[in-house]
Amino acid sequence: MLIGKKDQDVIKERFAGLDKKVQLIFFESSLDCEYCPQTKQLVTELAELSDKLEVQVHNLHTEPDVAASYHVSRVPALILLDDTGKDYGIKFYGIPAGYEFSTLLEDILMVSTGETSLSKNAVETLQNLTQDVHLQVFVTPT
Repeated sequence: MLIGKKDQDVIKERFAGLDKKVQLIFFESSLDCEYCPQTKQLVTELAELSDKLEVQVHNLHTEPDVAASYHVSRVPALILLDDTGKDYGIKFYGIPAGYEFSTLLEDILMVSTGETSLSKNAVETLQNLTQDVHLQVFVTPT
């Protein structure tokens, strides 16, 4: 078990605020992925904490069409979709542990509720963009 009992209770309390279902689309590979088993276990344990979370597991190599449809090129990968299947572009590569875990929880809440923690000014600025923007955030404990 990766998520301890105390943490499970805290997460369940946070997930009480989920409005709509969130789909957790997980991509793995048994060939070349050191952290796939742990990431799959983490995602599975997380989904067990709320009936508003659904997990779909796909294999990068045996389901290349599915991977391509989500623009996944490496594993482990986790994509968050809302209850209608809308992809907001939220994608985690690697195991979302440590600081990334709290970000994952916040993203799940945002996708479920449709609310963001961004300021009103930031939301307005983003809505006025006239071309696509590709934003990547890299996190490392070192």
